[in-house]
Amino acid sequence: MGCLGNSKTEDQRIDEKAQREANKKIEKQLQKERQAYKATHRLLLLGAGESGKSTIVKQMRILHVNGFNTIVSAMSTLIPPVPLANPEDQFRIEYIKSIAPLSDFDYSQFFDHAKKLWDDEGVKACFERSNEYQLIDCAQYFLDRIDSVRQSDYTPTDQDLLRCRVLTSGIFETRFQVDKVNFHMFDVGGQRDERRKWIQCFNDVTAIIFVVASSSYNMVIREDNNTNRLREALDLFRSIWNNRWLRTISVILFLNKQDMLAEKVLAGKSKIEDYFPEYARYTIPNEATPEPGEDPRVTRAKFFIRDEFLRISTASGDGRHYCYPHFTCAVDTENIRRVFNDCRDIIQRMHLRQYELFRSRVYFNPPVVLIYGHQKILFPCLKKLQKFTKKIPQISENLQNLQEENSNNSLKVSLKSFFFFLNKFGKKILVFSKK
Repeated sequence: MGCLGNSKTEDQRIDEKAQREANKKIEKQLQKERQAYKATHRLLLLGAGESGKSTIVKQMRILHVNGFNTIVSAMSTLIPPVPLANPEDQFRIEYIKSIAPLSDFDYSQFFDHAKKLWDDEGVKACFERSNEYQLIDCAQYFLDRIDSVRQSDYTPTDQDLLRCRVLTSGIFETRFQVDKVNFHMFDVGGQRDERRKWIQCFNDVTAIIFVVASSSYNMVIREDNNTNRLREALDLFRSIWNNRWLRTISVILFLNKQDMLAEKVLAGKSKIEDYFPEYARYTIPNEATPEPGEDPRVTRAKFFIRDEFLRISTASGDGRHYCYPHFTCAVDTENIRRVFNDCRDIIQRMHLRQYELFRSRVYFNPPVVLIYGHQKILFPCLKKLQKFTKKIPQISENLQNLQEENSNNSLKVSLKSFFFFLNKFGKKILVFSKK
């Protein structure tokens, strides 16, 4: 009996230990997912019908979600890295990474290299670890069908169309990665009538990308054949801007279809003032910079449309969110690449602000250790930081003199000040507090 009692107690201990270990694993996984969620930039894509939202999504996929390029690029970035089973195929990887992303390349050569690499055991091993990097779901499906897809008479099957996820209506999420930063773009096209019901579900997005068809100033919407499309876009923008769920989320404004706007303006058949009488009194602002060789009439037209949206965004004047306009042509891949690169810094600042890094005030007790790259970068930042904080942080080791001068002081630091200045250097700051 005694043995049975001890055995039961031992079993309970083993069971409790197993439960604790399982709980730790679950907590660790949840923490990892929380960190990944916070590190992801979520972009909500909005705009009136036929403004070019779907084309923007396709461009993001072209620029950043090249499935096979993603796999072979990840082979060197994974930890530990995954080598090719056949090192002689390294030149094929270089081709995929450098030549294939171009708009004009030899497709037959691409298929040859892709098939050889897909048969490589090292590439297959890298694919098995696709949970560690961003990869579209349909990559394996199409790579397995290279021999069929490469045929000159290839016609996509129903299954092919389903796998490539052609956008129709509903809410679609496109995931891509730029310089190891994860982006999730939500396209909510086709949900106009029910917007007020679901828009609150997106109150934690990093930013809104609002797409406008600038060339639609002389067109009417399909729903009633009466409402001007550009005025409809202005009304939609106003409703989004003033929505109580989105009052702290800034908007990146894509004034799209600039090529078509230029054609209409230069043709002179449909004058903007016929649809927007206020255009006759509009004066182009001094800061307006035309594109090289751009006709002044086109410059005036596009800045008028821009300023119509900016009037809405500046009317509230609450300073809680901002509007960042960009002139775009969604069918031009290079234009979208350039514009999105310009927007990345804006999105990064929005992301930091979203998680209270800009608005929080943090108190540290000395000594405070700041590790920030090279001393030549750190010192100018601290000097500028003095304008916002009266106390200089104590730095260990390489800044002993500052530590000694302020060893008895507690530190009150505005993270807004830190990131405002440190962001200029494109570096990250690590703050460690020792009790």
